[in-house]
Amino acid sequence: MGAGFPGQVGLRICTLDGTELVSWQADEVFPAASTIKVPLLVLALQQAQAGRLPLHGRVTMTARDRAGGAGVLHELGPGLALTWQDVLTLMIVVSDNTATNMVIEALGVDAVNAWLAAQGLTGTRLVGKLQLPPQLQNEAQRRGERNATTARDQTEVLRALAAGEWLAPEHTALALSILERQQYRDIIGRRVPRDGQGELRYRVASKSGELLGVRHDVGLLWTPRPLVVALLSRGGADPREHPENRDVVALADALWPLLAELGQAGQQGDI
Repeated sequence: MGAGFPGQVGLRICTLDGTELVSWQADEVFPAASTIKVPLLVLALQQAQAGRLPLHGRVTMTARDRAGGAGVLHELGPGLALTWQDVLTLMIVVSDNTATNMVIEALGVDAVNAWLAAQGLTGTRLVGKLQLPPQLQNEAQRRGERNATTARDQTEVLRALAAGEWLAPEHTALALSILERQQYRDIIGRRVPRDGQGELRYRVASKSGELLGVRHDVGLLWTPRPLVVALLSRGGADPREHPENRDVVALADALWPLLAELGQAGQQGDI
């Protein structure tokens, strides 16, 4: 896996019923980067479903909320009123860190970690908010701890989401719709074939993540045999935030032939 990629890879691929097809360092703990936003989305929608987070209620972004890195909200002025559904959408679709921190503030770090533990997602941990300046970091962050996850945990979150185990149908559909609209398709969606109109031939609902040397992508892929995929990596050599990042290209080029085979996408008429 990952010919031409110099670092370490964690990979798990399973079917929607949980049958494991590929597992490579699936329990190895990696920096979560933005894949931590997948369990945050699920938990936030559980809170919405329980009436504790009104999706159409508005929350005001303050100057203190704004965080650098991915997203657009840090480019906008404080005082912007967003619905919680807007916030969750931005958290995933453009990986907005400000939106993510607003979600973390609403849920609470301890509550998120208690939920992760209760679901058996023992390799995943939220240390704190994203992209904070040193003076606003918590003690664990100042010690150098980072949000963490594993390929196994990510596939379990996504599998259970697709199966309707986390949420009622309305909120399940919303979560999948948000994940399908993610604008970064660097690895899982990169080599999926397209039709004559340029649209992906197979439905993809995914979430990418990146830090320096870290490139992740986790998602659901509706090939003829639908798949749940988590590819985590670290130790990459190309530091560029660029569509043709060499590490990303190497991982994507290695992954798609495997997904095509496991998803039975090489049958006549499929591609």
